[in-house]
Amino acid sequence: MSTVQLPATAPLLTRRGWNAFLVALLAVCALAPLLNLVVPAGSVFHLSDYAVALLGRIMCYAICALAMDLIWGYTGILSLGHGLFFALGGYAMGMYLMRQIGTDGNYKSDLPDFMVFLDWKALPWHWAFSDSFLATLVLIVLVPGLVALVFGYFAFRSRIKGVYFSIITQAMTFAAMLLFFRNETGFGGNNGFTDFKRILGLPIATQQMRMALFVLTGLTLLAFFLLARWLVRAKFGRVLQAIRDAESRVMFSGYNPLGYKLAIWTLSAVMCGIAGALYVPQVGIINPGEMSPANSIEIAIWAAVGGRGTLVGPIVGAFVVSGAKSWLTVAYPEFWLYFLGGLFIVVTLFLPEGVVGLVRKLKGMREKKS
Repeated sequence: MSTVQLPATAPLLTRRGWNAFLVALLAVCALAPLLNLVVPAGSVFHLSDYAVALLGRIMCYAICALAMDLIWGYTGILSLGHGLFFALGGYAMGMYLMRQIGTDGNYKSDLPDFMVFLDWKALPWHWAFSDSFLATLVLIVLVPGLVALVFGYFAFRSRIKGVYFSIITQAMTFAAMLLFFRNETGFGGNNGFTDFKRILGLPIATQQMRMALFVLTGLTLLAFFLLARWLVRAKFGRVLQAIRDAESRVMFSGYNPLGYKLAIWTLSAVMCGIAGALYVPQVGIINPGEMSPANSIEIAIWAAVGGRGTLVGPIVGAFVVSGAKSWLTVAYPEFWLYFLGGLFIVVTLFLPEGVVGLVRKLKGMREKKS
């Protein structure tokens, strides 16, 4: 009796991939703390506090780019509203940080300063659990995930696709931004939340706390990368790619795309919410500007520049574009938006597979010559 030999399961990462992962892990957990905390400030090898804050912020962006790759690169759904989920996670963390200020604010009140200024007498109902760190962790996951689940269910059930879905997500983000601008919503209005002082009872503005947040952000990025890698290589990921390439055929094969699309959409929203929660204590502020449609478009640009459907590419794109933005907005602030638009056009026309795709092509050409 003949037997069918099934192909061996491919490893999560190749040997070279695991080596690169371990290098990144050591850089985040050992090298960066050593260069920042141990190496003297006058040394050429010292990693400045500014660089730590910048890299920590970019790693938060990289998590969002990775989330965008799962929904756009592997499922074919372009979202222009992921900035909303990023901001919701940031606001959940910001509410906890505001409660941690206590009576150290300008008005010496248990209420946040903006509430005292507006003559509020008590916390609104949605601030009920904001003094609990564990409850905050739950809200960081639950709020973006629930919003994404409800929105995605109705959108995907109605079979809204393509540019129509992108426009609706952008409209949702813009509407949320206008809502959060209103003072009566209890989210600080135009100014948002700032002047944070402590987290878990520890001072937030110390060098050690900044490095702890940096390491936590790096570990979260690496963990999400492994999770995404595992998902896209599993049967779940193969179905997602089939939905991207030919959704009608997937339906004819007996699969219901709704559940798969809704699951990856909600997961990507939760990833952005966690990124926002890590972002806020490192930058020291959260306001409705984080929900602007431009921010959501920028997340898509990171994924496009790095290379959609590669996982590594969007992370590279976040570092390249955000790093360039940090330099250009200081050196040539009036040209930054032109550079960003030109970069997107060049990538769309000449580098459809992004930076990672270009590197792979050059590597293939070199191997052929040799």
